[in-house]
Amino acid sequence: MQENKSDVIIIGAGPCGLFAVFELGLLGLKSIVIDILDRPGGQCAELYPEKPIYDIPSRPKVTGKELTDSLMEQIKPFGPKMYFSQRADSLIKLPNGNWKIITDLGEELEAPVICIAGGGGSFTPKKPRINNIDTFENKSLFYSVREIDKFNGKDLVIAGGGDSALDWVLALNEKVNSIHLVHRRPDFRAMNDTVEKIRVLEKEGKLTIHVAEIDKLNGVNGQLESVTLKNKLQDNAYKVDCNFMLAFYGLTMKLGPIAAWGINMDKNRILVDTEKFQTSEKGIFCIGDMCSYPGKLNLILSGFHEAALMAHGCFNLARPDEKLRFEYTTTSKNLQNKLVG
Repeated sequence: MQENKSDVIIIGAGPCGLFAVFELGLLGLKSIVIDILDRPGGQCAELYPEKPIYDIPSRPKVTGKELTDSLMEQIKPFGPKMYFSQRADSLIKLPNGNWKIITDLGEELEAPVICIAGGGGSFTPKKPRINNIDTFENKSLFYSVREIDKFNGKDLVIAGGGDSALDWVLALNEKVNSIHLVHRRPDFRAMNDTVEKIRVLEKEGKLTIHVAEIDKLNGVNGQLESVTLKNKLQDNAYKVDCNFMLAFYGLTMKLGPIAAWGINMDKNRILVDTEKFQTSEKGIFCIGDMCSYPGKLNLILSGFHEAALMAHGCFNLARPDEKLRFEYTTTSKNLQNKLVG
């Protein structure tokens, strides 16, 4: 099979999309995966790579990164081709019955089956309006925490007043040299218990809270040396020394080009049946947070169930001349040889 052709093209490399690779692989189906992020994991990788998840079966506690790493290890035997930092832009129905997807980078991919597993859609962090912010991004200013040890012994500024900002104050306060929390209002948009813990840290002198806004980033070659804060009510500006800054101003979630593909929608979600998780377009399936049906629960474990049914439901479209052979991994020597070698 050519590199740009496969049995199934999966849009989204979050947990549901990755597990779909596994379920399809068990049936002998090959996958291509596209994701707008630069790495696998979806929201788990972007929003909470080192925060614990408690409702994955058999895992009392697992971080987003650990879950992603485990899923990537699980799908290794099936060797999916992955296209990161690309968005699925155009969808074309070919004369041979297959679908062609063209990405925003011009990659042309073909398969008889499309599986949309894009979570809540393409998302990007909301950026503060600060001059030259691009200079510091992904060098000393970050919108998520990917390497927690990066901040050990450093001076850190965290900007934001929601759960993400306050959760990372609690998670990092013992690791950093100093930590400053910047929010434009004295009250926070977070869980009461979290806010109470934040106030305790402030009283103990382990945290400095600034009712202000980030006015300017100061440093050389993308490395922060300080940030200039400004309180508009008091009309004063001052500097806070720091090595790194975490900015949590929220995320913008959009369905993106998929909304124009002619698939029946339920508000911002895609309608599917609950037998195969097929959409209104034959050969296009949808699983995970992006799909809609009666009783839908936006849980990772629900998406895993949907991925299994989708894989079986699309088999005859991907391999019309073959008969689906259902096997259990516990008893099938064929599957065990694939998975274990």
